[in-house]
Amino acid sequence: MSAFIQEHGLLFGWLTVIGQILLFTVVLLLSLAFLLLMDRKVWAAVMMRKGPNVVGPFGLLQSFADFGKFLLKEIIIPAGANKTVFLLAPIMSLTLAFAAWAVIPVAPGWVVADLNVGILYLFAVSSLGVYGIIMGGWASNSKYPFLGSLRSAAQMVSYEVSIGFIIITVILLVGSMNLSAIAENQSGGFWTWHLFSFNNIILFPVMVVVFVMFFISALAETNRPPFDLPEAESELVAGYQVEYSSTPYLLFMIGEYLNIVLMCAMMTLLFLGGWHGPIPFGEAFVSNFPDWMVNLGHLAWFMAKTVFFFFLFALVKAVVPRYRYDQLMRLGWKIFLPTSLGAVFIVAGYVVYTGVQA
Repeated sequence: MSAFIQEHGLLFGWLTVIGQILLFTVVLLLSLAFLLLMDRKVWAAVMMRKGPNVVGPFGLLQSFADFGKFLLKEIIIPAGANKTVFLLAPIMSLTLAFAAWAVIPVAPGWVVADLNVGILYLFAVSSLGVYGIIMGGWASNSKYPFLGSLRSAAQMVSYEVSIGFIIITVILLVGSMNLSAIAENQSGGFWTWHLFSFNNIILFPVMVVVFVMFFISALAETNRPPFDLPEAESELVAGYQVEYSSTPYLLFMIGEYLNIVLMCAMMTLLFLGGWHGPIPFGEAFVSNFPDWMVNLGHLAWFMAKTVFFFFLFALVKAVVPRYRYDQLMRLGWKIFLPTSLGAVFIVAGYVVYTGVQA
């Protein structure tokens, strides 16, 4: 980004960069609106209902109607709440959820900040995300939100550990923490994707196990069913969101869904080849098209894979019953943590012994 600003001058460079960030944000929010509709439609289909079908053709504008409703309603702040922290919590959650997307490449070169330590940046931002939830639960000055926020913090911290070890296995294979480099490492067709490394009898079973663990940990990390303990309506009404309404609630909800889609994008980049299609086209064929058209094709593949993972998230929400809290913690600390640590040792041993990275 700094090279771009130096090349095009300070004013024009900064204006272009800000324009790119705004465009990315708008596209992300629009995608989120339709993904939210898809989430509700999948849930409805499992229950043999129609789902939202009134606002706009086939209910396509339902999310925008909900958005408008949240914006126009009155913001109610409980009398005993700490007003400043109460309003700061959802803003912090949303800002950090957007900030995490800065290092996600959606096509070659199409990334806001192409950091060499992109993975570390993601760890840092996702760890800070817990603070927004704790602040919201504490500032509400009510029992249910406080319990919900404590559960959420414990859950997110617990599963971040195993997610960290799982990502380390991919870093060991690629030899880089840059997400663009990780995607480029899987460019030779679906048999070079980390999940489908069929040609390697040692790596293939390890990567399959690691991928399944990452998927389940992502559900727990984003407080999605069957791990939605922080907002278990049978026990805690709506968890840390109990006292929130109108726009602050909307900010929490957008932040939550941004984190869910981020996890889907991470699975795409780490295990499913990022923006690469399953069968590569030769350089001679690709060179017939302009770069922007090729990149649009890459973007389409990236979006298709991300939407597929979001569909799986929605399906799990509809068909899997909620875990008990002790079961959730047992799964994280007694099963996922040792297994992911074992996977790190196996992959590290493979890389050191063979002297090659996948």
